Amino acid sequence: MAKDRNISRTQPVIVLGLGRFGTAVARSLVHLGHEVLAVDERADIVQKYASDFTHVVAADTTDTEALRQIGAEQFQVAVVGIGTDIEASVLTVLGLLDLGVKEVWAKAISGKHAAILERVGATKVIRPESQMGKRVAHMVTGTMTDFIEFDEGFAIARTRAPSRASGKTLQEAQLRRDHGVTIVAIKSRGQDFTYAQATTPVDAGDELIVSGPTTKVEAFCALT
Repeated sequence: MAKDRNISRTQPVIVLGLGRFGTAVARSLVHLGHEVLAVDERADIVQKYASDFTHVVAADTTDTEALRQIGAEQFQVAVVGIGTDIEASVLTVLGLLDLGVKEVWAKAISGKHAAILERVGATKVIRPESQMGKRVAHMVTGTMTDFIEFDEGFAIARTRAPSRASGKTLQEAQLRRDHGVTIVAIKSRGQDFTYAQATTPVDAGDELIVSGPTTKVEAFCALT
């Protein structure tokens, strides 16, 4: 469900469900400078993270009135990290939406779970295990050192330059024309990544940041 985004980099965020995923997201948000209200139904979990986040409270997140009492409606952005209890996950998302929270990001543990969350109105559904699994699988094949795929069938990968491009500039190599991918950046051995330009030379062993349709990025990386 697409929505317009206008979220400040310091916008407070409420994170509901302090399992591994929710805790990791909350820690990262704090690191980025956001105030975080962390919520979990278990008192022992709340006690464990009492000093880690801006505020930590115990509440039944499936109860809309309980969400109201902790001030959930004051947040523009919420992250629901509840995964294994699908009913609790869905009810929490619905409660947040009912309270007028503009953006609700939610974790899903399966395709069916993801479909339900999308249907009830979650702004963005994340399947961390599935997404990380795809990423690792591409890296294990040896053709990429990193890989990120987006929902729309678009991907970015880090890979080695193909031998056919060695000794040429990017314009001379015509990689975009022949393979349908864009070289975003290039890194020579012992150097930092630099933005790729038509006149940028390519040498054997150079690393490339490549973007484009997933299938074309995969095919291009397989050349290495």
